[in-house]
Amino acid sequence: MFRPGDLAQDLVVILEGEVEVIAGGAGNDIVIVRHGAGNFLGEMAMLTAQRAYLTARVTEPAELLVIDHVQLRHVFATEPDLSDLILQTFVARRRALIDGEGARSLQLYGSRFSARTTALRAFLSRVGQPHQWIDLEDAPDAVALLDRCHVSKDDTPVVITANGLLRNPSPGELATELGLTYRPVPGHTFDLLVVGAGPGGLAAAVYGASEGLDTVLLESVAAGGQAGTSSRIENYLGFPRGVSGHDLTNLAVIQAQKFGTRVALPCRVTSVQREQGWFVVGLSDGSEIPTRAIVIATGAEYRRPAVDRWAELEGAGIYYAATETEVRVCAGEPVVVLGGGNSAGQAALFLSQRGCRVQLTIRGEALAKSMSRYLVDRVESDPNITVVRNRVVTAVHGSTQLDRVTFDDTESGAHEHLDVRALFCFIGAVPATAWLAGCIDTDAGGFVLTDRDLGDVRVLTAWSALGRAPLPYETSQPGIFAVGDVRAGSIKRVAAAVGEGSACVRSVHEHLAVRE
Repeated sequence: MFRPGDLAQDLVVILEGEVEVIAGGAGNDIVIVRHGAGNFLGEMAMLTAQRAYLTARVTEPAELLVIDHVQLRHVFATEPDLSDLILQTFVARRRALIDGEGARSLQLYGSRFSARTTALRAFLSRVGQPHQWIDLEDAPDAVALLDRCHVSKDDTPVVITANGLLRNPSPGELATELGLTYRPVPGHTFDLLVVGAGPGGLAAAVYGASEGLDTVLLESVAAGGQAGTSSRIENYLGFPRGVSGHDLTNLAVIQAQKFGTRVALPCRVTSVQREQGWFVVGLSDGSEIPTRAIVIATGAEYRRPAVDRWAELEGAGIYYAATETEVRVCAGEPVVVLGGGNSAGQAALFLSQRGCRVQLTIRGEALAKSMSRYLVDRVESDPNITVVRNRVVTAVHGSTQLDRVTFDDTESGAHEHLDVRALFCFIGAVPATAWLAGCIDTDAGGFVLTDRDLGDVRVLTAWSALGRAPLPYETSQPGIFAVGDVRAGSIKRVAAAVGEGSACVRSVHEHLAVRE
């Protein structure tokens, strides 16, 4: 019915007969499940429109009802109870594939000390792709494993799928293999293009698509943004026990896809041009996407200290997220967390819960200056966390893997050394707006100016032909909007970003109505 690599996957209801779903290939078939009459085929890949990574075949004479993507969207729009059942089944099946034999559909061989392996693991985990990771540091037969694949250690990490083998791929190359990147649709123009799949961008995509806008969401890394790497968000409305950033943003992606948003990642936007009243968005692979309106939700990127060899050790001991992917390297060992904000506090607590002895290092004196009170209380009462004040990192050491960090005392100037294999950096953020240079106005820090912050002169000169002032969240370029951390004056909280992304769609509708 379908094989790994196939693009088109329909929802198939089995009226009679039996169908089995298998992983593997070349004589190594693993039966995942057998479905009989009254059941249906399909899982999250139907919403993501990615390539099939499993095989489905009829094992008994069958009568099947095939429901294509267009018909399925109609079901989602008109049959809420049935829609809920289908979505719950999709999510449960993907979870079962991740936790069970379905994980063997994609195998990653690589060292936990390899930056490239870490990047691939993080990507696969954040997109929810079933996979099995074989850590070459622990595998007793690592050499034999590589020999069977006809690769050397220099080729690692390697990714094995049912269709072949990728040597040392980037996350983007792997995404292309999986069918997750953007595939152009000749002659198609979107109503709304959202750049960035953090909380603000996801909210804009959900509300845009649910209100009838043909919406596409592009993300350069993986959905969730900085919030997606948070181990526990406890101050988000409606989750009194807290929720992980991964769970929150993954559910938002499913919600956006349910309403018809096309999600593509990783896709890096490199340019925006206005042509005859439309916008043409250029991607790093040379593709172009025409759209009627744009929402910028690219958020902010963590600052990097100006320290020699820092970039060389990123992903090989230096990390910007504390999740299950990174903790594999350092569980039960001493680690350093840099920063005094909420992200640093959440990371320190998460690592402590995994048995790490955490040194939380801050430049100033007081945690409460930038960290929520509830986090300060937990950090200061945790026996596995030591808060070290008035320190800055001045050097990192290690050949291919971090093994030591040097600090300077900002008061005495004394040097201190700490032997660690993992350092987690959360020392503030800079806006991800380099790709917008010359396109829209930003403040001195690079954050995007919107509506009232644009100034009267800008309104009088560039907007007079439109007969209106900038709409809420609209930038200096009519039809381009900005929400979340990338916007000047925004409140750096998940709830604030979600609110801006939701409210922004109202302005998008007004802009499109005026154009029409």
